[in-house]
Amino acid sequence: MSQTKHNQSVKLHVRKGDRVKMIAGKDKGLVGEVLATQPERGTVTVAGVNIVKRHLKDTSAQPQSRQTTKGGIVSSEAPVHASNVQLVVKNGDGNEVVTRVGYDRVEVTKRRPDGSEYKSTRSMRIARVTGEEI
Repeated sequence: MSQTKHNQSVKLHVRKGDRVKMIAGKDKGLVGEVLATQPERGTVTVAGVNIVKRHLKDTSAQPQSRQTTKGGIVSSEAPVHASNVQLVVKNGDGNEVVTRVGYDRVEVTKRRPDGSEYKSTRSMRIARVTGEEI
């Protein structure tokens, strides 16, 4: 059972496409790209990290199924907990450094359907180590 309430929205500090570094676990130190996030479970899937082997059957034996998959041992990435990854960004020198994620409110100009404009704010992710937008 999930520890979060059903009506509560869950937010992760990383998004799909971010570069992250493993800071714990058997793949500690590896850097990869986030392939998928599961906020309700608090997990992320990272390319090249937490590789597991699955034993799959051939599905061509079933006539009612349209697609066929080749059986055998298949390696794929398994999800890891989001607390075990840290965001990687480039600093001013071009080196990759790990950072925490902060949020900043920025004033923007929005346009209504009738064409009039108004001021509003939106949340922006920033890297704590560099202070720049992610």
